[in-house]
Amino acid sequence: MASVSSQPQFRYTQPPSKVLHLRNLPWECTEEELIELGKPFGKIVNTKCNVGANRNQAFIEFADLNQAIAMISYYASSSEPAQVRGKTVYLQYSNRQEIVNNKTTADVAGNVLLVTIEGQDARLVSIDVLHLVFSAFGFVHKITTFEKTAGFQALVQFSDAETATSAKGALDGRIIPRYLLSENISPCTLRITYSAHTDLSVKFQSHRSRDYTNPYLPVAPSAIDGSGQFNLGLDGKKLEPESNVLLASIENMQYAVTLDVLHMVFSAFGPVQKIAMFDKNGGLQALIQYPDVQTAVLAKDTLEGHCIYDGGFCKLHLSYSRHTDLSIKVFGKYNLLIVI
Repeated sequence: MASVSSQPQFRYTQPPSKVLHLRNLPWECTEEELIELGKPFGKIVNTKCNVGANRNQAFIEFADLNQAIAMISYYASSSEPAQVRGKTVYLQYSNRQEIVNNKTTADVAGNVLLVTIEGQDARLVSIDVLHLVFSAFGFVHKITTFEKTAGFQALVQFSDAETATSAKGALDGRIIPRYLLSENISPCTLRITYSAHTDLSVKFQSHRSRDYTNPYLPVAPSAIDGSGQFNLGLDGKKLEPESNVLLASIENMQYAVTLDVLHMVFSAFGPVQKIAMFDKNGGLQALIQYPDVQTAVLAKDTLEGHCIYDGGFCKLHLSYSRHTDLSIKVFGKYNLLIVI
């Protein structure tokens, strides 16, 4: 058979495989772009991007051999070549039957975790809930969330591999605590492996991505409501004037709520400077002071309406306080907790 060109689009003599080898891709082509190219022909179960000396090659693995054959056959007979970002992509069957490199990489401990959220309502798990879960093991630098063929996933970046390993060991296979999820969300399980990434690229603060190390990062338009306010909540409600101090009301108190309990819950979002507890109108309330407004916004959006204990006990209702710096001269029934 005559060669089509000096760089043929297909290697006709290679036996069919579920894995296709792609060449001449744009530099740093993403997994999303590969999936978009292949999904008309079937389900892609694995990918490997940015391989080769110029990082312009990749592999995609279909669930079924016939799906890979369909893609090769289509572009072999089509007058329009396969394209990504306007570049012609050359396709051929790979000499491998499955992509194994990604699995090998996942066994190497790193500071970034790949988290797959399993469950019927996995896509309803907010980035703030993930931040709360993983912050229990150390400072979380960045989080990005996305949807892949494997389901709803997230990348969680810690400062070092040791912290990431600690989080992975404790959370892999575990269910997200019930009190962190809305009542209408079914249980969700975390499946965790190591990612090959070491430093995630976050260009905007949004519902999909956060950089907790850079408070000056621009906010994506989708995270700003109609009044121009910064809104990281998911309920679409107009925000009240924000403050670095939250007012918490606690209902259905079947268990004791102490300063230590409140500190444990609220410090997951950042350093808590002060907490004041008091009785008002026959119920328990508390003021929680953070060093900045952004941390208070994150805590409020995540914890509003959630229960401290399973079973709907000690439900939190949060609003912003007009206070900015708590100063209590007379101690009442509860002490003031000051964290230096």
